[in-house]
Amino acid sequence: KVLGRGSFIQRFLQWTELLDPTNLVVSIEKIEKSRQLLLTNEDASIRDSEDQRIKEAWKRSLSTVHPDNSKLIPVPLRPIFFSMMSVKSLKSLILPQVKTLSVSFYAYTTAFNIVNGNASYVSMMRPRGHLIFWSCLFPRLLQMRLHNVLLKKALPIIILTHVSAMNVVAARSLEPIRGIEVMDKEGNVMGYSRKAGTKAVKDTAASRVVLFGTSAFIPEVFSHFFVRTQFFRQYPWSLWTFKLSCTVLVMGLMVPVSFSIFPQIERIQRSELEKEIQSATEETELFYNRGV
Repeated sequence: KVLGRGSFIQRFLQWTELLDPTNLVVSIEKIEKSRQLLLTNEDASIRDSEDQRIKEAWKRSLSTVHPDNSKLIPVPLRPIFFSMMSVKSLKSLILPQVKTLSVSFYAYTTAFNIVNGNASYVSMMRPRGHLIFWSCLFPRLLQMRLHNVLLKKALPIIILTHVSAMNVVAARSLEPIRGIEVMDKEGNVMGYSRKAGTKAVKDTAASRVVLFGTSAFIPEVFSHFFVRTQFFRQYPWSLWTFKLSCTVLVMGLMVPVSFSIFPQIERIQRSELEKEIQSATEETELFYNRGV
């Protein structure tokens, strides 16, 4: 519930801490010790606690353990690893020798979206393979058929944002169909809601649009003005270095921003849910794990 509280600024600051690269190498033993510490201090919040050990335990747990099933997230699929892979993926928009978007990156984001999505149906959750296949292959086919220079320059940005969102929808396609767990403030499951599942996927897809769209668009805008400078006329090769540096900086900022737009543990009014869930509780609002 920790990531479901606070303002956007508080969530952003918290994500900047959770995206610490050292969380990739923390041992399983340390993670287990952190979780045991939190179990003995259930009321301790990451922001309210003055105990540094509690704060470190929260950071390790939130960055390495899935909130639904308490299982360890594989190292390559943790949010910090995703942020580094995201920067690498934008080479297709920067380097002239890379002509098409990377299918391997979309395969990776598919795995990331599945593992970090809602885990209400761990044993049954299977993404729609044909949707994932086309979300990976469509960008390559479309770029290969285009001959207009202006469109070829603008299209990668449009495709990257569109397919990133489409990838979330494809990888988590069963959440709106079967529903996801909704809980009261004590963590008791009140039922499975398709409306909550739809909202979880929609919000996560929107955050990917913000992440990749902004990270691809801003360097292009800066580069448009950079090529008009005297420095570029003297050193034309500097454009690719400039775009790469700009992209890394923007992406480094946009990853925690996009993760913070919506709380990971979101609230939903009981009146917005299915009738069977409304009749199961008197709580005015319930909670669900949106995922990352």
